[in-house]
Amino acid sequence: MGILAINKRANFDYAILEKYEAGLVLSGQEVKSIRLGHISLKESFVTIKGSELYLTNAHITPYKYAGIIKNYDPTQPRKLLLKKSEIKHLTGKVRIQGLTLVPIRVYTRRRLIKLEFGLGKGKKKFDKREDIAKREDNRKIQRELRIKT
Repeated sequence: MGILAINKRANFDYAILEKYEAGLVLSGQEVKSIRLGHISLKESFVTIKGSELYLTNAHITPYKYAGIIKNYDPTQPRKLLLKKSEIKHLTGKVRIQGLTLVPIRVYTRRRLIKLEFGLGKGKKKFDKREDIAKREDNRKIQRELRIKT
């Protein structure tokens, strides 16, 4: 399983409660571009339109060997492939509990390109400070252990 892109802000800005895996509907040139690593999940999110889920605002650079593609929008919404029961479950969670669907990473499974996204609850400022303090403490402990060895 090769990881192609990671959303580094996902775990910092949100507490991820559940994780899901979905396929992406892509054109051929988008697949080639993603396999080369030309995708960015920065500022992207998952939206619900009707009974379908879409990856919105993910930037996929046009494949440079594909020639000129007319009317290509690199940040266009891309449909996610999930079971109907999963979509209904997620729709209920988002609407009732006020949770957010956050893309976490894009990777390959066998020959397919998959998106891992999570059901996230937004963190408050003090939660983020707490995480930063814990990370700093762990770094100090690791440094001390390395120095003593």
